[in-house]
Amino acid sequence: MKPSRLPDTVEGDDLMLRRWRVDDAEALDRAVIESIDHLRPWMPWVAAEPLGIEQRRALILAWEQAWQAGGDVVVGVFADGTVVGGAGLHRRSGPYAVDIGYWTHVDFVGLGYATTAARLLTDAAFAVDEIHHVDIHHDKANEASRAIPRRLGYRFVGERPDAVTAPAELGVDCTWRMDRRRWEANP
Repeated sequence: MKPSRLPDTVEGDDLMLRRWRVDDAEALDRAVIESIDHLRPWMPWVAAEPLGIEQRRALILAWEQAWQAGGDVVVGVFADGTVVGGAGLHRRSGPYAVDIGYWTHVDFVGLGYATTAARLLTDAAFAVDEIHHVDIHHDKANEASRAIPRRLGYRFVGERPDAVTAPAELGVDCTWRMDRRRWEANP
């Protein structure tokens, strides 16, 4: 059975999260390039940056195809039409779970956008009947990422050794989990 499509648009608290579109390529490119030094320590995908604009468009098309097939959904995080970051729901943890990933544009760090995006994506994930839990993973050294699941009431599941994929990582994956019943009981 093909998995249900994950929600592709969610709004709340003056933010809009929606799938990146090909016509967003320039805005996404600008946001990533402006934030490269901020993102490089923690985001493995930044090692391939900067992409050319045609590569960026191809990447957005690949994200679209994956979503159409019931895979991950990769979204832009917009405040008043401005890119303040990116996020996604990723099918890495089995058929009944998704992982949330997020990043914030360097000019918008510390304003709560990543926490709000993670909360909105948790709501969106649980709008899909088959999703029983949502995980957030971060490297043990990434204190800023640790604060987000803690703020949202996620339960710390534990640590496990992990490959170092970005320069500031220690190679210790920390996993936080939210179960559907717990989220619905304490939104």
